[in-house]
Amino acid sequence: MSPRLVAASLVLNVFLIGAVAGGAGWLIGKSNPGYSLESAGGRLPAADRKVFRQALREARRESRDVMLDGQAARREAANLLQQPTLDTAALAAALERARNADVTVRTRLEQRIIEFAASGSPEDRQLLADALLRRAGRQPPAKKSP
Repeated sequence: MSPRLVAASLVLNVFLIGAVAGGAGWLIGKSNPGYSLESAGGRLPAADRKVFRQALREARRESRDVMLDGQAARREAANLLQQPTLDTAALAAALERARNADVTVRTRLEQRIIEFAASGSPEDRQLLADALLRRAGRQPPAKKSP
């Protein structure tokens, strides 16, 4: 067998193993979602979950132009990085625009979560608090049995 064929076979096998491992990791991650305030909405009772998700959808819809600007800024930054001569000032400005867009969208989402929490039940707020504690690397206190 030629050395080129062996090398090609090796590269293909490494690629396939990586794809299988990546797919398995993705599937495992889907079954064990992160603990963010947004993912905590999935633990709410059905009616509250619907209101929560609708509020977040509205915030995202209202932020569409900001998200598009952030994406454009990231594309601009990528383009600047590919240039033979790096314009550091332009790169910094593009990355700042992207960062500002991300912060604006996050702020709007968090404001909707605050509004939801303010009108929600103590049980709903506890679910959100548990998500924050998990996100911070701390397990929420164990529930006391009645």
